[in-house]
Amino acid sequence: MARHKVEISGVNTADIKVLTSEEMIILFKKMQNNDVSARNELVEGNLKLVLSILKRFNNRSDNMDDLFQVGCIGLLKAIDNFDLQHNVKFSTYAVPMILGEVRRYLRDNNTLRISRSLKDIAYKALKLKEELTNRDGKEPALEVVATKLGLPLFDVLTALEAMREPISMFEPIYNDGGDTIYLSDQIPDKKENSKDWDVKISIDKALKKLKDRERFILKERFIIGKTQMEIAAEIGISQAQVSRLENNAIKSIKKMIK
Repeated sequence: MARHKVEISGVNTADIKVLTSEEMIILFKKMQNNDVSARNELVEGNLKLVLSILKRFNNRSDNMDDLFQVGCIGLLKAIDNFDLQHNVKFSTYAVPMILGEVRRYLRDNNTLRISRSLKDIAYKALKLKEELTNRDGKEPALEVVATKLGLPLFDVLTALEAMREPISMFEPIYNDGGDTIYLSDQIPDKKENSKDWDVKISIDKALKKLKDRERFILKERFIIGKTQMEIAAEIGISQAQVSRLENNAIKSIKKMIK
């Protein structure tokens, strides 16, 4: 099968080598003995890991060459800090570091004006997440971050959400092969009938009585439009737990508005 040549920052992605687990172990051991060529091989052999992470940012207007270089900085940090004694796959250790580097770059280049207090909380949370990830070899749950910062989980979630890059109203959010559903399709018409306001008020009151995590999950699922898997990865729990919390929250709301 012919390979298509795609270049990013002068790198032909069709020619990128992928290392096996055994090759990685050998190279890390060589690197521990100050073998510079082994470090270079580790970088070149993990460039596809960077590319796989950048796929989630395809809808952005940022120069992909810039994002690729930023991702490579995260890869270098992961390689230099990785310890075989962690007993985890290198990719498991590296993905949060690469992703964190890219998100930090996007955050610092954010065009929106975010309040200083929210920025401070978000920066502290992100810094702590990175420290815990480097120490434990996995990304911590946001509840752990909030507890260590001595802040309510909802405040941390709000701060991190405020730092997210906005998306276009015409961003496609679903396509099953037929008509595409855009984000703008999910925005209600302001001319809608006022008879539904009593229901909306009841739902709003019910939402305020939910636990922070349940309220956050409903917001991410039905307002932002994320999948359960995406939410699970973000807050550090399983997809099954997200599903259970979502169902419990919906049941609670139904009981409260009867």
